[in-house]
Order: sequence, then structure tokens, then C-alpha cells
Amino acid sequence: MRTVFPVVFAISLAILPCSASADSPAASYAVVVSKATNDDAKWHEVVDALVKKHKAEVLVYDRDVTESAARLRELFPRYACFVATPGEAGREFVAAVHLLTRKLDDDPYTDVFWGILTGYDAAAALRVARCTEPLSIERVAAGTDVELPRCTEGVWYCELQKNRMVRKEPHGEPKPSKGPDDTTHALVDALNEYKAQAFITSGHASEHDWNIGYTYRNGKFQCEGGRVYGLDTKGEKHFVASDNPKVYMPVGNCLIGHVDGPNCMAIAYMNTAGVRQMFGYTVPSWYGYAGWGCLDYFLEQPGRYTFTEAVFANHEALLNRLEMCQKGLATAEFKDDSPAEPIKLSDEAAKAGLTLDDVRGLLYDRDVLAFYGDPAWEARMAPGALNWKQTLREKDGVYTFEVVPNLGAKTFEPVNKNGSQRGGRPIIEWFPHRVKDIKIIEGGDLHPTITDNFLLIPNPKKYDPGRTYRVVFTAAAQ
Repeated sequence: MRTVFPVVFAISLAILPCSASADSPAASYAVVVSKATNDDAKWHEVVDALVKKHKAEVLVYDRDVTESAARLRELFPRYACFVATPGEAGREFVAAVHLLTRKLDDDPYTDVFWGILTGYDAAAALRVARCTEPLSIERVAAGTDVELPRCTEGVWYCELQKNRMVRKEPHGEPKPSKGPDDTTHALVDALNEYKAQAFITSGHASEHDWNIGYTYRNGKFQCEGGRVYGLDTKGEKHFVASDNPKVYMPVGNCLIGHVDGPNCMAIAYMNTAGVRQMFGYTVPSWYGYAGWGCLDYFLEQPGRYTFTEAVFANHEALLNRLEMCQKGLATAEFKDDSPAEPIKLSDEAAKAGLTLDDVRGLLYDRDVLAFYGDPAWEARMAPGALNWKQTLREKDGVYTFEVVPNLGAKTFEPVNKNGSQRGGRPIIEWFPHRVKDIKIIEGGDLHPTITDNFLLIPNPKKYDPGRTYRVVFTAAAQ
């Protein structure tokens, strides 16, 4: 596996004003599509569905998605949906969208909530585009250990220990029990019969399969003709036919987010498993920050973020961590396998215990996680227990953000340590509209990062009962 380094350069943190009002429908949602796809009558229906649903503006490019940069910069929308056929939505396309959506202003962070809307065919993509009903997630199923106490109900099967499973009934406590030797059929049933609304997986995978067991022999999920099925250890196929809307989180799977054509796992999950939004690695996964951390924001802070907000909160955390290591790493473009100049860790990063290996891992993860679906569709966990309460209030241009600990000394500790790079994520608050002319008047000691669309505070890690976790700043609405 190649480890790539970007060219490092200095950046300005000035925030550019947006050229269109945040209240303008055309400024809130953009559909970006190639001319060839837009000219196809069936795929044009997908574009039209999004336009009607969101009063969106359509940006058509000829050959390269980066051709849309100037117009996207003018619109500066809150959401951008990139409609693409399976032949267009490959690894390079995902990386290009990452780079493009960080260049709409001068800060180093992603400037819009974006998603790639694709499908086995136009009809499959249209089903995703037409999904409007918000989803409150109560039923969770997983092939790895997840924090069921934060869920209304759910079940997970262990990828590391044979026969280990945990189930939580509504209003009950999670209870371990003995699961089957081969969990293939059980996981298919979790989608078909149990109708899980969030599906979470880890372990060995590729564009075309997922191995259910990581350290022991188990079955696998595969795909054919746009359909997902489980193949158990006896060679029997169990097809997934689940039409209830759901989100899919392959937090630790390699390559499962890479669309290398219409016959791949991502496409099949969206086609026959009812998946309306998902993320996934387009490369082999080894560091894990981009994938596993989505659990920290979504499942472990139930109800606080939509699925889109949680995935992008984790990505902003990744970019912020890179910027802490060395200014410019979040935006530097890849040129070859060597940096233009040696990377020197900042004193702050060294004090945080980060190493050059962490920098390599963060850079590796930076542009390789795909996000599929309509980014404005709202799916969130049903409300549950939270380690802290966070609130943002605004009056006469003065914004007050407060964090109130709920668990005393355990408030800022990791909720669940299963996986890689877990815990310690910064506290993030998304603004309801873009802001500019930001001036911090209280709370600078918390080292906040404030951009046009979010506020980030590094995780305090140690609870201080005598401290007030508050940031006050002035800003003008864009």
C-alpha cells in the first residue's frame, strides 16, 4: 500500500463572504452533474427530482467535476449533491469532490455538506432522490461491537469471538447471549425481518464482498446483478430484500465505498437493502480515523446530529487534527509520494502525543471516504443518553455556546473503544446559517476554531468541575 504525502503550503484563514444569500433557495442546494449524465433522459429524472425537492440550482460540467468550482464558489450552497453514474463515481471522483469542496472559501475545511447520488441504474438512484420522510433510528444491527446503551433497541454479532452476541430490547438493558456459529442468515434477517434502520459493519472487505468473521470462519456478504446476499459457510445464499430506509456505516471495512462499476457492494446496498445514505472507504483501511470516528458523533451522541452532520463533523475533526500537526496539511494537494518539504510536528501536536505516523494516517484518510445519498435527507438516531449538553444561543449578533457535563469525571472519556482511533473527538456545533466577521470575546482558553458554518472545541479530556465550558463570540450572518 502506498503512503502518499501532499505538498505543504501556507494558507490564509480569512473567511470569504458568500455571493448568494443563505436564505435564497438557489443558494441552499446545488445539483452537480456531467453533461453526458444530464443529457440521459432517465438520469435527468434524478436531477429533476432533486431540483423539485430542494428548489436546487443545477450545475452542469463537461468532462471534469472541478469545472463546477467557479459556479459553486458563487453559490456557496449549504448542500451539494453530485449525481453520477456508476461509471463516473469511482475513487478519483470521490477524491476530486473532497478537494473541490474545500476550495470554496479560504479556510481549510469542507465548505458544504455533500453527497454522491448514484445507483445500479437511474431508477435505483431515483428512489434515493425521492426519499423525503425524515428517519428517526430506533433499530440498529451490527457485525461488530457497538454502544447499544445509546440505542433504543438493537443487536450486534461479534467479528472477533465466535458465538458472541448482544441484544437490547426497547426499554431494556443490553444482554449478552450465545449466537450461531455462522451469523450470515441472522444478519440477513436483521435487514429483512427485523428491519434495522442503521447497519454497521467492520472487518475484511472489498468492492465485492464483506467477510463477516474477522478472526474466525464465518460467512460473507456478496453481490451480483445489483443485489446483496449472504453466503453462509455451507454455500447457501440468503438474499437481502429490505425496502425500509436505512443508513449504512461500514466503519472499518476496506474498499466497500469504492464504486468500480454497477456490480459492487455500495451500489447493491443502495439497490436492494434500502440504504439511503452511507459512507465507505474507497481504499484499504488501516488508520481508521475517517471511518470509526463517525460512530463517536452519530451513534454515541444520539439525536444530536443528522447522519450527514455526523459524518462531516468527523471529517472536520480530521482536518482540524491535520492543521494542528502542521498548518496547510488539510488543504495541500497530492503531487507525489514525498512532501515538498519535511513535515515538522507542531509543539501542540507533540504535546497531544501525535507522531509522524499519525500524520501519515490522517493524510491517507483525508480524501478517501465516500459519502453517498442526498446530503439534505434527514436521518438521525432517536434521542438517547448524552455525555454532555451543548447549546448555542444568539442575541443581537452575540453567540453563546455552552457545554454542560452530564457524567462528571467520565464526561469526556471515550464511550466505546471498539475499533481504531476511537474517543477524544472534538466538540462540534453546526451553525443554522453561515456567519462572518467573527470575533471571540470569551472562551479563548478553550482554543475554539470558528468557521463560517461550525464551531469546534478540542475535547477537554479531563473534567474540571470548577471550569465553565463557554465560548462567546460576535458574528454577522452571511
